[in-house]
Amino acid sequence: MELLDVIKRPVITEKAMLDMDEKKYTFEVDTRANKTLVKQAVEAAFDVKVKNVNILNAKPKAKRMGKYTGFTKKRRKAIVTLTEDSKEIQIFDAAE
Repeated sequence: MELLDVIKRPVITEKAMLDMDEKKYTFEVDTRANKTLVKQAVEAAFDVKVKNVNILNAKPKAKRMGKYTGFTKKRRKAIVTLTEDSKEIQIFDAAE
């Protein structure tokens, strides 16, 4: 697995945005990725130093549309904490 294929997208929620003030960033990652791979991928992609990585699995939810039932896809999220002296990750670039 390539390092840049580990991170799928940033998670943009209200809680994730508030955690950015404490240098905690939330990403949706590949379901096969472990903490070491996520740390290496974030350091390579954003040129920062990672202090800690926490990973959680989001189970698929049962959904139905009329008589048809199914499940949403399973997801894996990683909460990455940066060191105090590292720069911040710019998720939103303000183009002026």
